[in-house]
Amino acid sequence: MARPRDPNLEDRILKAARRLWRKEGQNGLTLRAVARVARTNTPAVYRRFPHRDDILRALLQQTKQEVFQQLTTASSVEDACERYLDFALSHPHEYELYYLHEYELFFSSPSKQGVTLDQLINKRRPAVEFIKGKLAAKMGGKPDDYTLTTLALWALLHGTAMLLTAKTVQPDYATEMRAACRAALQTILRDARNISLAGGQET
Repeated sequence: MARPRDPNLEDRILKAARRLWRKEGQNGLTLRAVARVARTNTPAVYRRFPHRDDILRALLQQTKQEVFQQLTTASSVEDACERYLDFALSHPHEYELYYLHEYELFFSSPSKQGVTLDQLINKRRPAVEFIKGKLAAKMGGKPDDYTLTTLALWALLHGTAMLLTAKTVQPDYATEMRAACRAALQTILRDARNISLAGGQET
């Protein structure tokens, strides 16, 4: 007689995988370890997630939703940027998964490597669209007027997050690094209406 299907097992597997990823990053995430932490066996994990990358994709989607939720509760663009950095610094392995593995998990192919600037600009991402909308509400115009400005903000925040999470900038100087990031952010926002894409996408 077949054992009844556990309706909560998939959730337990993902919670176990997240605990392992948060603690050890990619080196600690094996299907055997996931099965042990989820209190099941490896075949049960394989039946629901045939490949390790399937678990990583599910974790990445959860992380993207969490980042978006953090941003959407922000009162301003500046607040959203602070929340973005807070998330990256408090969830360094999830942040690594989000930005270092997204392409290989969802978009890579043997014949095509890397993301072009056009792909970054034209791909509709909820977090990007939210920031563009916030900028338009604050400064006037249409959200798409602020595509390049949003890309500039992302580059600034991602660079700051990577420097701090990788400890390239030592923790003792994290306060100064974030202050420098805020100053650069204010400069970008002051010039937001003057930033232009080739072809006049922003004016």
